[in-house]
Amino acid sequence: MPFPLAIYVLAFAAAAVASWLSLPGWRAWCLRRGAVDDPGHRKIHTEPTALAGGLAVMTGLLVPLLGALVLLKLNFLGAGAVEKLSYGFGKRAPQLLAIFVGALGMLGLGWVDDRHELRPALKFAGQLFLAALVTASGVRVTLFVPSLLFSYAVTMLWILTITNAVNFLDNMNGLCAGLSLIAAAGFGLMAARHGQYLVASIAFLVSGAALGFLPHNYPRARAFLGDSGSHLLGFLLAVLAILPHFYTAKYPHHLAVLSPLLVLAVPLGDLASVVLLRIWRGLPFYVGDTNHLSHRLVRRGLSRPVAVGLIWLLALLAAGVAVVFNDQTR
Repeated sequence: MPFPLAIYVLAFAAAAVASWLSLPGWRAWCLRRGAVDDPGHRKIHTEPTALAGGLAVMTGLLVPLLGALVLLKLNFLGAGAVEKLSYGFGKRAPQLLAIFVGALGMLGLGWVDDRHELRPALKFAGQLFLAALVTASGVRVTLFVPSLLFSYAVTMLWILTITNAVNFLDNMNGLCAGLSLIAAAGFGLMAARHGQYLVASIAFLVSGAALGFLPHNYPRARAFLGDSGSHLLGFLLAVLAILPHFYTAKYPHHLAVLSPLLVLAVPLGDLASVVLLRIWRGLPFYVGDTNHLSHRLVRRGLSRPVAVGLIWLLALLAAGVAVVFNDQTR
């Protein structure tokens, strides 16, 4: 990792602390405003629970970013780090702005859905608009097809798929946040090992923000991510899979683009299985049920915390394989 390791550690730790410390305040605010998830159909909690997770995660991202901008202005991070970060921020400013707007948009869309339960078509339209915004900024994949239209379509489909895959996985305490923590750390490690310092720093911010929320949600939940938090994390993971240059002229191995699929194997596999099962049964694919991997493990006799921990382990193994695989294709 040629870029100063301390920057990555600082990003991760600052995001975790900011997210963790902000949650009680956001929780109290949500309880006062009635922004809670009430017990009901297919829900295992027995009392209203604050939907404060997304707000805490966003705080965990924004506070370190603002702090980093101040430190950059003061040249506090060292000449080399300041030069590289300033160059990265300047070169990717339009993309970073679009990602920031998209993240806020996904948070807001999920928040409205939490409060008013949007119609699926309306929610999808909002997701599609935000995916198009980010794609238009230049954050795109090509899959080696020289067509701008193809690139737009694949990128938007990817963002929509990962956002909803992560959203679907928010069905047990700690599951969504833990998987987001692991996946973001995997993307951060791959980017850091190949000198993509800006992408790595953002990934470690996301990973730290998810970690900061986790103690408030697992094993006993004092707050939930809600659609606002799961939309935010899903969107950020989708973007983190696109930002790194897995395939370059220096490292021209086409199989390198499979690395994101390995990192996100658990959310993608779970999404595919539940959607296919719903279609097989003649049900709308967007209607929730209890056929996710976590639910099936619980029906096999595992406690919910153990089932979640087992899925975390599976995701950790997949991310580890992705990191090794990414190194082998370089």
